[in-house]
Amino acid sequence: MANEPDPKQPLGLIAGNGRFPFLLLDAARAHGRPVVVAAIREETDVAMNARAAEDPCTTVYWLSLGELSRLIETFQQEGVSEAVMAGQVKHKQIFSSIRPDWRLAKLLLNLRTRNTNMLLGAIAKVLSDEGIELISSTSFLEPLLARAGVLTARAPNEQERKDIAYGREVAAAFAAYDIGQTVVIAGQACVAVEAMEGTDATIARAGALMRTFEEGPSTLERGLTVVKVAKPKQDMRFDVPVVGEATIMAMHEAHATCLSLEAERTLIFDRLAVVAAADAAGIAIVAQPQG
Repeated sequence: MANEPDPKQPLGLIAGNGRFPFLLLDAARAHGRPVVVAAIREETDVAMNARAAEDPCTTVYWLSLGELSRLIETFQQEGVSEAVMAGQVKHKQIFSSIRPDWRLAKLLLNLRTRNTNMLLGAIAKVLSDEGIELISSTSFLEPLLARAGVLTARAPNEQERKDIAYGREVAAAFAAYDIGQTVVIAGQACVAVEAMEGTDATIARAGALMRTFEEGPSTLERGLTVVKVAKPKQDMRFDVPVVGEATIMAMHEAHATCLSLEAERTLIFDRLAVVAAADAAGIAIVAQPQG
């Protein structure tokens, strides 16, 4: 088809932290695409250098978080017209640690609200104006999207199902305001809501709160249910919900017993390892259809 990209055309990869950029790099290379990595100094694992050294079709440029003009110039000089964002950039980094260049400073001044979705959407528009289209971060990783159903040996029990139903309502309301995508529920009461700290820190905070309740009488059920949703109008180009083994470890340490995900809109890294870790900890995982 005329609109399909040339498989030899380089793909730009804006790499945040974690394993996501490496998985996407591997998938793109498996499709025969050369990859130009824009590695974020404040976030990207330095192991990206070793990966590039092993593959002559992978090139890495290190940029600071605020260097939007340099990002555009780098992609243009490398002939990149399609790019993906992969890997988390900590929300607190975006709004507190960056030193924006003139282009990013102008963009920040014109933002109606200073949330992540608004910022990344504005960056996507700037890139598009410069001939660089952001495509879905799941473009090469669709097999990693959660499929609907119970994923573990144990299904959620009756109390966990009630907490999931309540948690999905609460999480969807907060996600609509781009506050966070995760809530932690116990006994149909909201124990913690994700903000800038990220999912695993939210789970840890919920566990710490429950430990304080254990020091005295409490009407809350002891089991924690973690509910993670996509935004109502989730832009699959960025900030896609992701879970991995670290999520299960955080749940185990917090004594959380159930994880609810949104089917087809959540990426699961190392699915077999995630399910095995959950089964070993007695944690139920279920992927719910959207809506």
